[in-house]
Parts: sequence; structure tokens; C-alpha cells
Amino acid sequence: MNATTERVPLRIDFVSDIVCPWCAIGLTALDQALARLPANVDVDFHVRPFELNPQMAPEGEDIAEHLTHKYGLSPEQLTAARANIQARGAEVGFTFGERHRTWNTFDAHRLLHWAGLEGLQFNLKLALLQAYHRDGENVSDHATLVRIASSVGLDAERAAAILASDEYADAVRAEEQFFVRSGINSVPAVIIDQQHLISGGQPVEVFERALKEILAGKVAGAGAE
Repeated sequence: MNATTERVPLRIDFVSDIVCPWCAIGLTALDQALARLPANVDVDFHVRPFELNPQMAPEGEDIAEHLTHKYGLSPEQLTAARANIQARGAEVGFTFGERHRTWNTFDAHRLLHWAGLEGLQFNLKLALLQAYHRDGENVSDHATLVRIASSVGLDAERAAAILASDEYADAVRAEEQFFVRSGINSVPAVIIDQQHLISGGQPVEVFERALKEILAGKVAGAGAE
């Protein structure tokens, strides 16, 4: 295969949750890494659901109380963790604002599933991450979700109808269970061509190097056929 002329397919499954700050960092860095790949690479990108807190109540929880209870962090550790996240976000151009509560994300994942059918999944995912992590919005509130969906070009009435029903609930749960059974227990998890795993919100250069190594292997393998 000639790497300069032949098209090279590259499938990416980005397993993540909206309230995960490292997912915001990871998606932003991955997007920048993808922009550095050769022009002949055809990326097939899929956003996959994962819930950090599937039992989260509709009213959400105070984020400091939640993190203290879940991870046993002291106030000093929380402050240090937030500073680290803000710094890592700044490195890739993602701004973290004030986030006082964390929310249930199942309905947002249902909208993302639908957005994938409409070809706007990546756009909606990024908009949801910005709405929560940058703007501190309630990403479980239906009116908020409809507005965000509409902002990326999705039909507002259709989004509202999905949220008012159980549409795509079974599909989302099935995907979540599949990735848990596959051994995914932390996010972001970036799965390349359904066989290579890159874990965590890595720097742009780490994603770029890993992707180019995988692509080189694909090209070499195709050339040997």
C-alpha cells in the first residue's frame, strides 16, 4: 500500500462520560492529534457511553461532597486535583470553569446515540463537555440538553421527543455493558480499530505517536499481502 496515495481507514471508539474531566482533556487532545495525521487517513469516529455514576440521583450531588465520599480526598487533595486538571486543560486549549454539582448523564448519552445516527455525534459530545466543564451547566436537565443539541444542528423537537421517552435507552445500556465486559473500568478509553487501547487523557504527542505507529503497522501489513 502506498501511504501517500491509498486511503487508510482508522476506526476510533472513544469511550467516555460527560462529567469526566479527563475525557474533556482526552477528546480535545485526540482531536488535535488526528489533525496531524496524513491526509489519506479516513477516520471513522464513534463516541461510546460510559457512566461514572450510573446510580446518580436526578438532582445530582455537590461535586466536592461527591468526590470526597467516592475517593476519600481531603480538601487539599481536591484543590490540587482541580489545579492539575485546569493546567492539563490549558495545555490543549480546553477551559475548565466552576463546577459545583455533578449530574446523572444517561439521558445525555441517549442523545449522543441519536446524534451518531445523524452524523453529529462528535459535535454534540464536545458541546456537552464544554457545557458542563466550562460553563457548569446541568447536563441532565432536558431543556438544557435540547438547547445544546440544537446548537450543533440537531432538531430540537426531535431531541425533546427522545428525552421525553425511553428511546435509545436499551441501546445505550447494551453499549455500556459491552465495554464493561470488555474490561473498560476507567475513562477515557480510546480503542483503535477495535484492538488497540490507549487509556487516559493523554497529551497530544502521545496520541499522535500511538496513532502513527498503528497506521505504520497497517500500511506495512497491507504492503506484505
